[in-house]
This record gives sequence, C-alpha cells and structure tokens, in this order.
Amino acid sequence: MPRVKRAVHAKKKRRKVLKLAKGYYGAKSRTYRAAKEQVTHSLVYSYRDRKARKRNFRKLWIIRINAAARENGLSYSKLVNGLKLADIDINRKMLSDMAVSDPESFAKVASLAKEKLGA
Repeated sequence: MPRVKRAVHAKKKRRKVLKLAKGYYGAKSRTYRAAKEQVTHSLVYSYRDRKARKRNFRKLWIIRINAAARENGLSYSKLVNGLKLADIDINRKMLSDMAVSDPESFAKVASLAKEKLGA
C-alpha cells in the first residue's frame, strides 16, 4: 500500500484558512495555527450573531412602536391587543416603520385599536 503524500491537499487547506483570516490583527492573519483558531471562533460568532441580530431588531421595533403608541395615548401592549381585536394584521417591522416615517397613518391605526379596546 503506497503512502499518502499530503503536500498539495495540506497546502490547499492552509491557504483556505489563511484566506478567511485576511484582515485579522497580528499573527492571526499570518500564522496558520493562530489563524485556524481565530477563523473557527469567527465562524461561531457569525452564526450566533445572525440569531442575535434578529432579536435586536425586534427589540428596536417594539421600542419605536411603544414610543409612538404612548404619543397616541396607548401603551404598546394595549395597542397590540387593540390591533388583534380589530383584526388588523400588521407586523412589528411595518408598524415601526410607519411610526417613524408616517406618524399620521400610525395615529389612524392607533385610533382604530383604541376604538376596539373601548368597545
């Protein structure tokens, strides 16, 4: 059984890792051992933070909606409950955008929600 010579494949593997490590500080972009460790961590961080980004945006939308709702005499939870009772199906991203860019239409939606809560 002939032995396996790893030169080509090993070099290709190292080159791939070093290419991913471009732009890192110090030895992390130059030496294979440091680069490999940092690339592994970086991939873990990027996976984790893709999930975290979704949470952060949802938080931001809720904060914006709450602020706009309070200007219209409602709290966030009452606004959402009123919208549910009024069968207005609009997601938080759109509500937040409406609150920031078009306060008049948000006020109309809030008044509809307030009507349903009063009834």
